[in-house]
Amino acid sequence: MPLSANNPDRTSWLHVDKNSDFPIQNIPFGVFLTRDDIITIGTRIGDTAIDLGALHQLGYFKGIPLTDDIFLQDTLNDFIADGRKTWRAVRNRIAEIFDAENDTLKNNTKHKKTILFRLDEIEMQLPVQIGDYTDFYSSKEHATNVGSMFRDPDNALLPNWLHIPVAYHSRSSSVIPSGIPIHRPQGQTLPHGSSEPVFGPSKLVDFELEMAFITTDANDLGEPIPIHEAEEYIFGLVLLNDWSARDIQKWEYAPLGPFLAKNFASSISPWIVTLDALEPFRVESPKPIKPQLDYLKYKGKKSYDIQLEVAIQPKGAKETIVSKSNFKYMYWNMVQQLAHHTVNGCPVNSGDMMGSGTISGPTEASYGSMLELTWKGEKPIKMTDGTERKFINDYDTVIMRGHCEKDGTRIGFGEVSTKLLPVFSKK
Repeated sequence: MPLSANNPDRTSWLHVDKNSDFPIQNIPFGVFLTRDDIITIGTRIGDTAIDLGALHQLGYFKGIPLTDDIFLQDTLNDFIADGRKTWRAVRNRIAEIFDAENDTLKNNTKHKKTILFRLDEIEMQLPVQIGDYTDFYSSKEHATNVGSMFRDPDNALLPNWLHIPVAYHSRSSSVIPSGIPIHRPQGQTLPHGSSEPVFGPSKLVDFELEMAFITTDANDLGEPIPIHEAEEYIFGLVLLNDWSARDIQKWEYAPLGPFLAKNFASSISPWIVTLDALEPFRVESPKPIKPQLDYLKYKGKKSYDIQLEVAIQPKGAKETIVSKSNFKYMYWNMVQQLAHHTVNGCPVNSGDMMGSGTISGPTEASYGSMLELTWKGEKPIKMTDGTERKFINDYDTVIMRGHCEKDGTRIGFGEVSTKLLPVFSKK
């Protein structure tokens, strides 16, 4: 099925600002609460949210085999489970409906009142019920920086890193959409020079600039996903801030890896941008430094040129952009991650989330965490209000943004914005 929704010459009868992340060529998918307190699956063009449940009920998806309730749900899981053929057909139809040359809905005032919402009339929800959440560690620059800080700089990468996409199983219950504040976590830390741990609030709360891909039902128990088929099971991507407590992490990570330092919160952008929408922005992945095993070898361009930035906004002040990076820097790409994840027969389900790992680039300005940007706090960053940051302070808001741009077409993710509150105190 052709990707007619991606036609760069198409315009919409809905208003779209010149630098909008959401032109008619994007058509992301999300879940929102409407002004009538109804949860629905929707999409977005410009600053207009579109109720796909209402659009379907009014007959606009006629000819596409969809169940009556496919968009009348509080998650995208069932729609994602229908597979790429359905996703593509729905995106193409939405593009047709909102094309500037199509007057069918444009001139139907009654239908538009039911289907269209201003952004201030909706409340975005978590787009999928995440059954499992795996977080990878796939940026060579990030792994090298961290290895240099805490181990021998000459042997920063562990022996397995150039051979497998390293990952750990994280916590899905604490994944939240943009706009939900979090509390400073507590746990055990080992003070410098001490031999005994103490309990208390983390002093080194950090962001991690990541992206995450959402999977569909992919395989049965025991069945690997071949690398050349992996893209068929990836629905799309979101921005991910995988919050970290570095002092808790340092004490607990040996021998089984992160636990309380990571599972207190992970924030994602609410609109899932499909791989189809990102098709024009494919780029080559970094060349492997060491030969890779056959099941990890792929053909073609499997990475994407997604420009990323992180800003910190202190309470009552303007934001300061602290990092600019790019998804294309990832050493291990998504198809390698999914192929490795399932090579032992691990089943993947609709709505599972796979984090990329911190995305750091080759320059200091492109590092994806405060741990790297301030080099363990040794090089504080000055904010626009004159204050300094080694890590994240209470009442700081961390904002991540991402977009692709090529030949006049911009496809973006919006933002994931999260405020850090003090330690939870029961009222």
